[in-house]
Amino acid sequence: MKISGIDALQKKLRKNATLDDVKHVVKSNIVSMNKNMQNLAPVDTGNMKRSITSEFTDGGFTGTTEPHTDYAGYVEYGTRFQSAQPFVKPAYNEQKGVFIKELERLLK
Repeated sequence: MKISGIDALQKKLRKNATLDDVKHVVKSNIVSMNKNMQNLAPVDTGNMKRSITSEFTDGGFTGTTEPHTDYAGYVEYGTRFQSAQPFVKPAYNEQKGVFIKELERLLK
């Protein structure tokens, strides 16, 4: 019995062991979602738009982007006095598909 391709397999496994590609996908998608969220955010004073920031944890495997104003939820979902002006959920929904496709590409 002869097994061929072991060297190539070991090389691929070593490359994947660092998981740098996954970290790159997470970072690029969080940055894109941040920009999209800022573009979609309604602007009155610009404070909410400027408050949207990103943070990376777990060695780069986890990323979050969110507005840091007390009233962002009221803008996103609306109140009985003002209509909703969603900017977080549309940005998330758009980026979600891109993120999944990029991760699936890494699995191939």
